[in-house]
Amino acid sequence: MILLLVVVALPVQAEKIPVGYRQVAAEYAIPAQLFYAVALTESRRATDSGHALPWPWSLNVKGQPLRFPSRKAAWTALQSFLNQGIQRIDVGLMQIHWRYHSAHLDNAWKALEPYHNLRVGAQILREQYNRSGDWLVAAGHYHNPGKTPRQRHLAATYRKRVTAMLQQIGDSPS
Repeated sequence: MILLLVVVALPVQAEKIPVGYRQVAAEYAIPAQLFYAVALTESRRATDSGHALPWPWSLNVKGQPLRFPSRKAAWTALQSFLNQGIQRIDVGLMQIHWRYHSAHLDNAWKALEPYHNLRVGAQILREQYNRSGDWLVAAGHYHNPGKTPRQRHLAATYRKRVTAMLQQIGDSPS
């Protein structure tokens, strides 16, 4: 069963950033608020209590966001898509693109392991920061590091979404 959810932006307080995001951000020397803002931008879903949280059992297949109730359900779907030859899939909390980063994700099951997914996302974000020296530019390039005008536009649009999420969290990267 595939669950489709409409995702809305809900306020998040900075002190509510989960420990795991703070821990992985610290491992890669990434501002925790920025890291969490990227995760929220990528995979958030509303909870029953009305909060927004990144959802680990998220896939985006050829532009179609999908949310699953469990890791096993997400893994089964991911395996099915991969067996069909579909490679344009973003996976997990950080929505890591399978086609470009499958070597880092290792395998479909591991790709959906939350801490592994966070660390791969942190590595990509850190690499983009090392290239640009600017956290918001790095966030845009996390989404689309391409060089064409269209790709630059996608990166700029994404950067604005992360900036808006940072404002909701209540902090900015340093």
